[in-house]
Amino acid sequence: MKVGLFIPCYIDQFYPNVAIATLKLLEKVGCDVSYPLQQTCCGQPMANSGFEHLTGGCNENFVRNFADFDYVVSPSGSCTLHIKHHLHSTNEEAATNIRSRIYELTEFLTDVLKVTSLDATFPYKVGLHQSCHGQRGLHLAQMSELVVSPPFSKPVQLLNLVNGIELIQLDRRDECCGFGGTFCVTEEAVSVKMGKDRVADHLRHGVNYITGVDVSCLMHMEGILKRANSAVKVKHIAEILTATL
Repeated sequence: MKVGLFIPCYIDQFYPNVAIATLKLLEKVGCDVSYPLQQTCCGQPMANSGFEHLTGGCNENFVRNFADFDYVVSPSGSCTLHIKHHLHSTNEEAATNIRSRIYELTEFLTDVLKVTSLDATFPYKVGLHQSCHGQRGLHLAQMSELVVSPPFSKPVQLLNLVNGIELIQLDRRDECCGFGGTFCVTEEAVSVKMGKDRVADHLRHGVNYITGVDVSCLMHMEGILKRANSAVKVKHIAEILTATL
């Protein structure tokens, strides 16, 4: 299985260990992984700001880099969703194929590879942040308001395979953290208040770590934790799924 690893900008620049953990995890479960060196931004920040018409260069570059892979996998729900819904190209056939073959990491592990075991150990109390793009866009987990449907969570399914982990039940398991991409810049005060509320839910339950599938959300909450001098840390799910003693 030939997999193209798509690493979003903020992971590449600020959290490279997440990219490394993703690569190790995919190779561990048997994938032939390549990282196209010419990949750049997927164009989501521009599109979210109302300038999707300026993302043509990003789109063409993405297609050039990832057209030849069986699958494209990314440790980011938001960027995956953007490509899945908004990638277009002068080579529209290739763009259409990529849109149908791009997966967020936990989605790929559960839906495509059907992973049922992991040699990972993480003996800590962990709170899971269900990011909005992953939950409501990619359907990685059931939305709490849909009470008539059976609950599910692909990230939880994988975290339950980790030895020693204690997953904490939050009061509001799918509340937004307030990051929202460019929203945290244009509505800074609202974004910070939402982030503080989201972090407080985790702190009330005594977690050691907050995890999730989107580094953007984790980065937002990490800033709030650090400013409060909290001992609680954030860790992307790929880092936990590859953790060992």
